[in-house]
Amino acid sequence: MQAGSSRKVDNDWWRGAVIYQIYPRSYQDSNGDGIGDLLGIVQRLPYIASLGVDAIWISPFFTSPMKDFGYDVSDYCDVDPMFGSLADFDAVVDTAHKFGLKVMIDLVLSHTSDQHAWFEQSRQSHDDPKSDWYVWADPKPDGTPPNNWLSIFGGSAWQWDARREQYYLHNFLVSQPDLNFHNPDVQQALLDVTRFWLDRGVDGFRLDTINFYFADKELRDNPALPPEERNANIAPSVNPYNHQRHLYSKNQPENLEFLRKYRALLDEYPGTTTVGEVGDAQFGLEILGQYTAGDDFVHMCYAFEFLAKDQLTAKRVADVFGKLDDVAPTGWACWAFSNHDVIRHVTRWDLTPAAQRLFATLILSLRGSVCLYQGEELGLPEADVAFEDLQDPYGIEFWPEFKGRDGCRTPMVWEPSNQNGGFTTSGTPWLPVSHDHLNRSVSAQEHDPAAILHHYRRAIAFRKTHPALIKGKQSKVSVLGDVLYFTRTHANEEIFCAFNLSDTPSDFELPKGKWQQIGAELGSAGVSADGKLHLGPWQPHLALRKT
Repeated sequence: MQAGSSRKVDNDWWRGAVIYQIYPRSYQDSNGDGIGDLLGIVQRLPYIASLGVDAIWISPFFTSPMKDFGYDVSDYCDVDPMFGSLADFDAVVDTAHKFGLKVMIDLVLSHTSDQHAWFEQSRQSHDDPKSDWYVWADPKPDGTPPNNWLSIFGGSAWQWDARREQYYLHNFLVSQPDLNFHNPDVQQALLDVTRFWLDRGVDGFRLDTINFYFADKELRDNPALPPEERNANIAPSVNPYNHQRHLYSKNQPENLEFLRKYRALLDEYPGTTTVGEVGDAQFGLEILGQYTAGDDFVHMCYAFEFLAKDQLTAKRVADVFGKLDDVAPTGWACWAFSNHDVIRHVTRWDLTPAAQRLFATLILSLRGSVCLYQGEELGLPEADVAFEDLQDPYGIEFWPEFKGRDGCRTPMVWEPSNQNGGFTTSGTPWLPVSHDHLNRSVSAQEHDPAAILHHYRRAIAFRKTHPALIKGKQSKVSVLGDVLYFTRTHANEEIFCAFNLSDTPSDFELPKGKWQQIGAELGSAGVSADGKLHLGPWQPHLALRKT
């Protein structure tokens, strides 16, 4: 929507929204080159709309050398030819809006490609007008990097540049230099990029690595992290990145003022929104609370608590919400179990079909917005990608202890009739289609009433039927044995939710009051004749009362 438009919009649509993430390289190939593209997304928008979701989030499709598959941008305001053109993007927006879907795109603002014109200019000399658009630093007297900061992709976060005889910062690949947000011209350039896409009609942004924007001006060393505090939520355990507490290379207080400017820009375009990716293993929820507090910063953030490898038990869920209540009482979370960077949760948590259904019902019952990753609605497991087929530099670097992100990025499966699952007519898709996925294709599940695809549709529809599950308050999340329970309230509606997160039956004492069982289509347990609740393995109970 253009700034100043008079059409009435729901500025609060994002609160409790269900957002469907599309990894464009792997969604649908429309021209037979083996790579998904924007017109492929247009082709599949009727299917996405049939899920009942509110919005799509499209991972980067900007001009890029593709060293990190689009997360290394060389032109923020154009489409890479492999994905199509700006006209194709306009077709995505127009078609999505006709289906009632919002369009969010992935903006990577913390760093660019080393092939971006800004960086090519910046590295020319110390006197160039863009000389300080990136984080440059002199070496120590012995020629070594200016501090001990490490890259998420392994090794030092500093790369020597012979032209300037200085190091530049790269929190990710060497080919992804970090922008210098301390320079107001950099901030303005990125705000102009954002305005460019807002003027093309996008409804919001997923902001990649939102807590990496600023680095410490003094470039102080990060302290060591004790071994007992290390975890692999952000980087694999074999990566030395886990050995530091990243106090100075990210999470800087100056970021709040930039986010305030960013929010002011979005407020010029009614009904637009932001969701920030908080990449931090120690302080993720605290940062979420800071960045989403009140109406000055971003609308919502997601941290990595539910994207972690550790089994998602009832106690873990309750602990996360308990901490969230403490550190982000006015904030708004966006939850995800899977995305393009982590092992699919079906494999990560070794879920049975019954457990998959319960987790789908759970995430769509919790307070917050929800991101569903393409193929999640099909119950796709992680694909096994052979080393010779790997594309991800992260996996190639740390193989075989860490196999990278290709296993969650293999092509979407639409039909079981050929080896490429309807994704492409090419004989060589950019990543091989998993044969284990073919019998879980959209076409196969559409014709199977018991398929998990239909469960996702029912769970999304159930959420939309009950405002309490979309925008309602949530009581303390509590645990009794393996049963997780809480209530959601909105206006005169109160919903009691209980989930047995185990493969053994559990008995549960219902709260007092006149409750009506709901959610039978989601497997909600009924109340027995003795007035007690007997939850089967991986079974929910959902009940409603009017107040």
